[in-house]
Amino acid sequence: MKKLLTTLALGLAVTAPALAAQPQAWPSKPVTLLVPFPPGGSTDLISRTVGAKLQEKLGGTFVTENRPGAGGTLGAAQARRAAPDGSTILVSSLGPFVIGPHLVKEPGYDPTRDFDYITVAVQAPNVLVVNANSPFKSVQEVVAYQKANPGRMTYASAGNGTSDHLTAELFWQETGTEATHVPYKGGAPAIVDLLGGQVDASFSNINTCLTHVQSGKLRALAVTGPSRSPLLPDVPTMAELGFKGVTVTSWQAFAAPKGLPADIRDKLRGAIVESLNDPAVKPKLLELGFEVVGNTPAEFTRFQAEEYARWKKVIEVGRITAN
Repeated sequence: MKKLLTTLALGLAVTAPALAAQPQAWPSKPVTLLVPFPPGGSTDLISRTVGAKLQEKLGGTFVTENRPGAGGTLGAAQARRAAPDGSTILVSSLGPFVIGPHLVKEPGYDPTRDFDYITVAVQAPNVLVVNANSPFKSVQEVVAYQKANPGRMTYASAGNGTSDHLTAELFWQETGTEATHVPYKGGAPAIVDLLGGQVDASFSNINTCLTHVQSGKLRALAVTGPSRSPLLPDVPTMAELGFKGVTVTSWQAFAAPKGLPADIRDKLRGAIVESLNDPAVKPKLLELGFEVVGNTPAEFTRFQAEEYARWKKVIEVGRITAN
C-alpha cells in the first residue's frame, strides 16, 4: 500500500505542472473592447450593444474603453501594442483600417499586417442630402451645376478624411466636377449648418440625417449603398443613376492584435454574429439604418485590402491631407 501511495504521489507531482500549464477557456479575464473614438458615436454604440450580448453568450466581462484621437489612429495603435490573447479587441469604423494610415504620417501601425480581422459587424450607406429649400431636386442637376460652376457648391462633412468627406471627393472624381469641402468637428454640427443653409450639401451617414429627411427638413437625392435603403425606399442609389463608382458604405468592424489564436477568433466571431442577429438587437440596428454583415475573417481580410487600395487612390488623386 505504501508503495502504491508513493507511486500515486509521484504521478500527481509530474502531472500537476502540466495541468497548471493548460490555458484557461477564453474569456478567463476581462476583455477590453477598444473604441478609438469618443463615446456616443456609431462605433461606440455598436461596441456597447454587442459587448452586452457577448457577456450573455460567452460569460466573462466585456468593457468598452474609448481612446479617441488623430482620427482613430491613436486607439488603433494602442490596440496593435496589446497582447494577442483575446483580452483586447479593436472595434472601429473604416477610418483607422483603410483611411487614416494614408493621411497620418506615422500612425503607429500598419493595417495590412498588424491585425487579425474578425468580422465587419454592420454597414450603412451615406446619403446625398440638401436643404429642403435647395433648388437641387436631383443628382443630375447637382452634376450639371458643378460642371457649370466649378468650386461654387459647398459640401459639409464630419471632418477631413471621414467617410462623408471621401465620398464627396469620390463623387467629384467620378463625375469630373469640382466643389468645395467644408469640414466640421463631427457629423452633428455639419448637419446643423446644412439645416441652416450655411452649406449646400453633404454625403451624410444615414443615421445622422435620417430623422431630418423623414421630417422634411432635408431632401435626399441618392444613397450610396449597393441597393436602396429600406428606410428610404423612394431614394435611388448612385448606381441606379449611372454613377456606379460612387457605391460606398461606412462600416464598423472587430479586429485583434496580430497573433490571435484561431479558436478564440472563431469563438468571438460566432458570438458577434449571434449578437448582431439577436431579436433584441437586430431590429434596433435596422431602425438606425445599419445593415448586419457578419462576414468571415477571410472575407473581411480581402475587403480590408480592397478598401485600403480604393481610398488610397481617392486620397492621392484628391491630394487630401489630414489638416
